[in-house]
Amino acid sequence: MKGVFKLTSTTKVLEFKNPSLQGAITVPGDKSISHRAVMFGAIAKGQTTVSGFLLGEDCLSTIDCFRKLGVNIKVDGTNVTVTSDGIDEWQEPKEVLYTGNSGTTTRLMLGILSGTSLHTIMTGDASIGKRPMRRVVDPLRQMGAKIAGRDNGQFTPLAIQGTKLQAIDYSMPVASAQVKSAVLLAGLRAEGTTIVREKEISRDHTERMLRQFGAEITVDDGVISFKGGQQLLGTHVNVPGDISSAAFFLVAGSIVPNSEIVMTNVGVNPTRAGIIEVLEQMGANMSVKFEDEQSAEPTATVTIQTSELNGTTIEGDIIPRLIDEIPIIALLATQANGTTVIRDAEELKVKETDRITAVVTELKKLGADIEATEDGMIINGPTKLNGARLKSYGDHRIGMMAAVASLICETPIELDDAECIAVSYPTFFEHLNDLLVK
Repeated sequence: MKGVFKLTSTTKVLEFKNPSLQGAITVPGDKSISHRAVMFGAIAKGQTTVSGFLLGEDCLSTIDCFRKLGVNIKVDGTNVTVTSDGIDEWQEPKEVLYTGNSGTTTRLMLGILSGTSLHTIMTGDASIGKRPMRRVVDPLRQMGAKIAGRDNGQFTPLAIQGTKLQAIDYSMPVASAQVKSAVLLAGLRAEGTTIVREKEISRDHTERMLRQFGAEITVDDGVISFKGGQQLLGTHVNVPGDISSAAFFLVAGSIVPNSEIVMTNVGVNPTRAGIIEVLEQMGANMSVKFEDEQSAEPTATVTIQTSELNGTTIEGDIIPRLIDEIPIIALLATQANGTTVIRDAEELKVKETDRITAVVTELKKLGADIEATEDGMIINGPTKLNGARLKSYGDHRIGMMAAVASLICETPIELDDAECIAVSYPTFFEHLNDLLVK
């Protein structure tokens, strides 16, 4: 049966009666890859075409920033064409570059803009204004970047005076694809060989895309190196479905009775597919059929069915491969037999909100047996959940977690600021309604 989605001011009421989910969907394009496709296309000379682009608010913020730099970008549905004469031909923007809610846009553009000849100012929304930027600013300053901002560059607004950069040999203190990517993108304009060393491997979309746009780059056992001054050339980028978005329906399909969901063209990059491994560990009734690799990123058709799940421990080097999926994994764990322990996830505290506190607070309102720890959480299951009024904190992943929870609650959930889900999954509620059995 169809769900009830009643919108009153900024609150969405989610109510279902004995739902089940059946059918096939194609989740929107990968957010991380969509950002990078536009960025690399703007840096490169020539024309870059992008198919499967995510039309979420974060990625549209990236397009807006590059248009202000004088780059010609055309959007036709999920197809995007970027035409550029190369980074040296960018124009100094007359306006502040507004990055909205996008940490990826803000941090990666710091690396890109630091090596130009331009003066630029970046700012974002209230959430971005609270997120730490020194983790990117500090290594860029080691390369010679001139960046000023609140609290010595810790918070936006940030002013960047482009200058000549020197390559560095940088050891990552924490696993962060945004920090790594900012250094690598700055390295494109740096004199010498940039080296980045990772103890734990973070998502590698930037390394893959550097090769795709013609750069010579070496990746060996967590050590990435390449020479500065390489010219990128426009190409075609096929954006697969975002596994972070697919994760919400993977969990929904496994915990909602009498369900079977098929998702095609899901990106299953090994540095991102930790959610698949966790579902397998917990005993999910799931199949993954790998598709022909037609681009730089591997894809698969993933089928999930209602499952009998068992608790597990999630820690160590798998954490960077599922950091964005932990909110929905926490909900999954409330329906599993036994205890699930999540460790080594301190990075959750500096996402769009403190996701450890947000997840535990909101799931407790529903009756979950869940406790926060310094670096994660402990969840005991299975637990029956009941509706309540939940906060999204303006965080798209908390909002979608609450929406999936409503499918197994015996009473309605009232979710504030559900509109934030459009940041990464503007068609989320349409897909949910399509899958609900009439």
